[in-house]
Amino acid sequence: MDYDGVVDDSSHSVPTNAAHERGSAAVDFVLVGALLTLFFISIVQLTLVLHVRNTLVDAAASGARYGALSDRTSMDARARTAELIGAALNGDFARDVTSTEVTIEGVRTLEVTVKAPLPVFGLIGPGKLLEVTGHADLPR
Repeated sequence: MDYDGVVDDSSHSVPTNAAHERGSAAVDFVLVGALLTLFFISIVQLTLVLHVRNTLVDAAASGARYGALSDRTSMDARARTAELIGAALNGDFARDVTSTEVTIEGVRTLEVTVKAPLPVFGLIGPGKLLEVTGHADLPR
């Protein structure tokens, strides 16, 4: 009791949950840090896969348009596609480039197909799992 006759409850110790918690903050930090690092690396790898795919699609389409010019051939389309891929990524992604003349809805079209490795760890991955095509109308 204090001098007013009021009981002061602040002097009583109340057990808290903090006394019952056990463990180490260092372990929590390491586990959460490892999980966040793995998550971040996975996002970066997915971004790299999308970049490689978009680069291959662009190179195939550009090669098809180049080969569809009146003074060019399908061989020029393959060479141009391989050159663009080699400049943007590396030559390993341009090992399997093919071009064929196809008819799509009655229109003669040059189709350039690229089969490349799917990057799983950096730019390294199993070959020919990523296949993209580019098309361009051929002159009449």
